[in-house]
Amino acid sequence: MHMIINTSSMVPIYEQIMENIKKMIVSGELKAGDALPSVRVLSKELRISALTVKKAYDCLEEDGFTATVHGKGTYVTAANTELMAEQQRREIEKEFESAVQKGRSYGMSDEELRELLALILEDE
Repeated sequence: MHMIINTSSMVPIYEQIMENIKKMIVSGELKAGDALPSVRVLSKELRISALTVKKAYDCLEEDGFTATVHGKGTYVTAANTELMAEQQRREIEKEFESAVQKGRSYGMSDEELRELLALILEDE
């Protein structure tokens, strides 16, 4: 399983693991019934504590994305991908709102903000 973990990020490593796995589920890379690597295997692969991986797996299970079968492993559940996509849209919306507020505090008009967004989208 390929994950990118930024150890210098302010986001805790267990949350980064969770987000990586959620993205893999939304993209279809991980499907319901797929097994996740064992806690030990993933901790060795990422060179982090097994307790950190265990915390990420526990949180994913609490959120309904995975299920752990004692002695067998942790598996992706039939999570509602539409619910996850909606959650991601809300996060992006919050970031847009924050950017708009910041722009307005700098005296930018709505039209200037729209033009800036259009430029950013063109570059991508």
